[in-house]
Amino acid sequence: MKDGHDEHERFLPLTPVTFHILLALEARDAHGYRIMKDAEEQSGGRVVIGPGTLYEAIQRLRKQGLVVESDELPTPDEDQRRRYYGLSDLGRRVLRAESARLVDVAELLKARRLATARKI
Repeated sequence: MKDGHDEHERFLPLTPVTFHILLALEARDAHGYRIMKDAEEQSGGRVVIGPGTLYEAIQRLRKQGLVVESDELPTPDEDQRRRYYGLSDLGRRVLRAESARLVDVAELLKARRLATARKI
């Protein structure tokens, strides 16, 4: 702990792109195209990550220690340049902390009657 905060707290709040990349990698290791599709699907089309943005974010997340390159290799019928990525232990803690933060925000909005199930 640093200054009374866990190490993962320094990453919060996450940007939507970072959150959706980490969320996409939570269930399984994935390659870039799969991460982009998962982010779009899990956000209901609200978060669309282009290849340049994705790979820049992955490089940053790798340097920060949140994402690691997986040992998984492409199958023989896949592009052999394909790389798979997964969450590090720190990345999982950061994702859990951000998820808890978002739940707290949603509860506050609900209590103030600002959250609705309908689209505006």
